[in-house]
Amino acid sequence: MQEGPERHRPFAYLEDRFGIPEDNFKDYLLLKKGKAWMLIKDAPQIIRASPLKVLRAGLRAFHEIGDYIKPSTRMIQIFGHTATKARVEIDEMQLRRLWAGEALCLDLGLEKGYVILCLGKDRILGLGFYSDGMVRSQLPKGELGKAMTA
Repeated sequence: MQEGPERHRPFAYLEDRFGIPEDNFKDYLLLKKGKAWMLIKDAPQIIRASPLKVLRAGLRAFHEIGDYIKPSTRMIQIFGHTATKARVEIDEMQLRRLWAGEALCLDLGLEKGYVILCLGKDRILGLGFYSDGMVRSQLPKGELGKAMTA
């Protein structure tokens, strides 16, 4: 289980980049394996299970990619509604362009990095990557397909 600065690092990134308060995760444990972090709700049963050899537990929440911490699609879909920054509302036409592999030319006034892609105000799709005025989809193809048919 992650504690101290190692636990703080991915949550501080969420707060700095997206405005998602670190306090939202006080009732969760963070487990790290390799370059990935898993999020699991803290519960008394976890302590009883700790002697077991567990291959995977919880929600894959983050992954280190180079200098970046990338939240997972599911993590953003679950907790992204609390984001106050780096949210990009797109319409269906822009979603179709992302589906086709195109980048969206948008001046967001943000530093290079991940952005939360929303279809309209309320439907959080997942992440895009913003660089040099362009947003590229980071959504798994299956997620794009679901968004296109919903």
